[in-house]
Amino acid sequence: MEKTISTLEHESRGVGNGLAGRRAVLESDELRKMDAYWRAANYLAVGQIYLYDNPLLREPLKLAHVKPLVVGHWGTTPGQNFIYVHLNRAIKKYDLNMFYIAGPGHGGAALVGNTYLEGTYSEIYPNITQDEAGMKKLFTQFSFPGGISSHVAPTTPGSIHEGGELGYSLSHAFGAAFDNPDLIVACVIGDGEAETGPLATAWQSNKFLDPITDGAVLPILHLNGYKISNPTVLARIEHEELEQFFKGAGWTPFSWKATIQRRCMNLWPRR
Repeated sequence: MEKTISTLEHESRGVGNGLAGRRAVLESDELRKMDAYWRAANYLAVGQIYLYDNPLLREPLKLAHVKPLVVGHWGTTPGQNFIYVHLNRAIKKYDLNMFYIAGPGHGGAALVGNTYLEGTYSEIYPNITQDEAGMKKLFTQFSFPGGISSHVAPTTPGSIHEGGELGYSLSHAFGAAFDNPDLIVACVIGDGEAETGPLATAWQSNKFLDPITDGAVLPILHLNGYKISNPTVLARIEHEELEQFFKGAGWTPFSWKATIQRRCMNLWPRR
């Protein structure tokens, strides 16, 4: 299990795995490309959440360009995009059969943005074209009357999980992995979502996973520190207490703290 947190310093702790302190795992060209992809995904997310018009900011930003009612959580988005691009790298390098479940509520801008950046979104919705006009439609429709929801909904390409229905992401991840021995399910869990009863119970689902007949579930707890209007419990307790909690549930936790900026791209360990 991993977590990504926005802080001023990077800290990597591996529990009995020799990963602590590893840095610079990406080649410079690879790092540059991943960083560019990550920044583009972040821009697409910001545009979806906030912009009604002027998608490429070709003119000075005006109040008329901004949506009158903003619904969408920016706090979860850079971390989700960060995880997404790194998982894509692993999938391509090792030819993995893996998919991504996005649990955080109102985090749909991240997954919609990534599928648009990849081209998948435009394949399914040809009216959302890969140009400035299509980008304007993409931005305008997000969490807007007659458009799409602010979470990962059934309309999101490849979705098997309703992101706004908090608490069920990890249960869905295990459900997908059962009887699929070649599948890896990366499940991103929001720290607000982690406080729900269904999610707290789902940590115990590893007791039912058979390593021979079932796939693997990789929970990624994304601690950005807040839920709607309040701090989150798991982001406020001591690291040792959090670690012991997951050890008690049968997991071996790995944790990262990273500044969400360019150098952050190099912090994802490679095994």
